[in-house]
Amino acid sequence: MGKWLSNRLILIAVLLLGFASTASAIQIDIEKPGEREFVRDLAEMITPEDEEKIREVCDKLLTEKATPIIVITIDSMANHGGEGLRIETFATLLFDQWGIGHAQINGQEWNTGILLLVSKNDRKARIELGGGWGRREDALCQQIMDEQIIPRFKQGQFSEGIVAGVDSLDKMARKLELPAQPRPWWHYAVGAGFVGLAIFTAVSLYRSGSSGWAWAFWAVVFTVVGTILYHMATSRGSGGGGFSGGSFGGGSSGGGGATGSW
Repeated sequence: MGKWLSNRLILIAVLLLGFASTASAIQIDIEKPGEREFVRDLAEMITPEDEEKIREVCDKLLTEKATPIIVITIDSMANHGGEGLRIETFATLLFDQWGIGHAQINGQEWNTGILLLVSKNDRKARIELGGGWGRREDALCQQIMDEQIIPRFKQGQFSEGIVAGVDSLDKMARKLELPAQPRPWWHYAVGAGFVGLAIFTAVSLYRSGSSGWAWAFWAVVFTVVGTILYHMATSRGSGGGGFSGGSFGGGSSGGGGATGSW
């Protein structure tokens, strides 16, 4: 009995490994959008006006939260190398193939990319989340799917449903707080320098009174350091502020999200 059970477990493990290897070898045949293009409407489900709205929402979100929303519509999964696949598997493969989102931001784990995939003739839609989301937003994604996207799809309002889905995903993502940038070495050097100067000034004033030359020295130092810090701050912010990268930076799916059909 024990040997039979052991053999069965080995067989199951081999089958699972074989399936995983086969799935990982599948290449989804869809051209990746540009870094800040956000939309690939292959099934022609989105009006030009709505496509522009989606791009504006997604571009602003990427800049402010380093979180891309990628919207893909296709006629069917079979037409793009996904014959026989569930839409969850198809979305995961596509997400990982493109590396949606950024694995790290400022040295911290991030991976908050979002994929909204619609397969028109399969009558399926999928929200796929990057691994950084965990599974904490699955219920909210299902609510977005059930209340914002699918009801409009059932009425033939595909463009409106996709826009409503993107708007809702944008609101979900805006609760994120970006990791703070690591403080450069000069930040601590300046702090230590100010402490030293404060001690020097206090001692000088104590010894010489208000006639001590520490007042003049302190004023000069503050002017020089202030000028340096001002130029550092303005040069670092000259890019317009926010995240300036693209949509693809080695992100990977965490399996979270939601599926709907109509």
